[in-house]
Amino acid sequence: MNKQYLPNDYSFKLSDCLLGVQTLFIALGALVLMPLLTGLNPSVALFTAGVGTLIFQYLTKGQIPAFLGSSFAFLPATIYGMEHWGLSGTLFGLASAGLMYYLFSVLIYWRGQGLIDRVFPSIVTGPIIMSIGLVLAPVAINMAMGYTGNGEVELFAENQAIVVALIALAATVVTRLFAKGKLQLVPILVGVLVGFIASTYYGMVDLSKVYAAPWFEIPQFSFPTFNIEAVLIMAPIAAVSAIEHIGDVIAIGGVTNRNYVRHPGLHRSLLGDGVATMFAGCVGGPPNITYAEVTAGVALTKTFNPGIMTWSSIAAIFLAFVGKVTVLFQAIPTPVMGGILILLFGAIIVTGLHILVHSQVDLMKPRNMTIVGIILVIPVGGLSLGLGSFAIEGIGLGGITGVLLHLLIPVEKDQQAVHSN
Repeated sequence: MNKQYLPNDYSFKLSDCLLGVQTLFIALGALVLMPLLTGLNPSVALFTAGVGTLIFQYLTKGQIPAFLGSSFAFLPATIYGMEHWGLSGTLFGLASAGLMYYLFSVLIYWRGQGLIDRVFPSIVTGPIIMSIGLVLAPVAINMAMGYTGNGEVELFAENQAIVVALIALAATVVTRLFAKGKLQLVPILVGVLVGFIASTYYGMVDLSKVYAAPWFEIPQFSFPTFNIEAVLIMAPIAAVSAIEHIGDVIAIGGVTNRNYVRHPGLHRSLLGDGVATMFAGCVGGPPNITYAEVTAGVALTKTFNPGIMTWSSIAAIFLAFVGKVTVLFQAIPTPVMGGILILLFGAIIVTGLHILVHSQVDLMKPRNMTIVGIILVIPVGGLSLGLGSFAIEGIGLGGITGVLLHLLIPVEKDQQAVHSN
């Protein structure tokens, strides 16, 4: 077996440390943005992401190259909770979401791998993964054009932002394709540095808050209080986001050419997300799930050693206590990250497409065309179904619909013959 596929290698290597920092940079945008949008503390989010990833690695036997971070699936409900119950009540609901992951883990462990093979074949998982990249694509474009991820607020002049985004993107692509040696392994880190330098030329960087921030600062941890209303809203969302987790784990396996659904097992990865989410909710952090952005980064750099994620975790925990560095991360202009995310989100789409091609799915078959088409259109179109304050939308709704269609639409006769063979 190739050494890069072995479980965590904890020996000290400078190159692994750099790759770990790069991975943290990949996840940083969404990791910090989620708490900033909801009123949670970014430093706590960094801390819980680092500890949560270590928990995930322990429960998955250090076999999956995944980094856990803030889940946007809970964004609307978290904002609603902060407005109606405050921080402590909302945290109780977020912590309860981790319990739902645990229940899913037990179900899969009880029913076995066959349940996943029947419910989540490539005809379902491929388009789900593609939809992740397609749904996130507008976020990358908005950020590259100088807006917030949702496109509602202009942060920088559009023309200047596009120039900076293209410089960051070009630096990343050139490093990935033409750099030699270990420099080729850190294209995203190079892209961030080059883009950051370019953004200073246009006056996009404000370092005044960095100068004012202390070097050492303990994160402002918070603790939950019992709130059954928050549980009723947050727990079902966890059931929906579990589908995204399955897609992420399959995507990581597609990138590394390993079946993580079987080894170490999807029940372990779900349990890892669940325990990490419960821990985060108990100390003031957002729910932690595997990151599609990191999967794309792994695909680009081909760094499959899960030990890289250990260094990412250590870096996240360390930086959570460094006030200046945390503020510096937040000072990276959105066009820089937007330019790099264009490449990363595109890689996610290609990964889902690869699963369909590798499985030799005939997309011209009426059944296949129906399932794949609906899974893709629902999230991209933004369809939402809900009752009151609870809604199922986007990737989760597309995934649930795809699973139901796969189970309900009869397999065509020629496909039945293929399955029987």
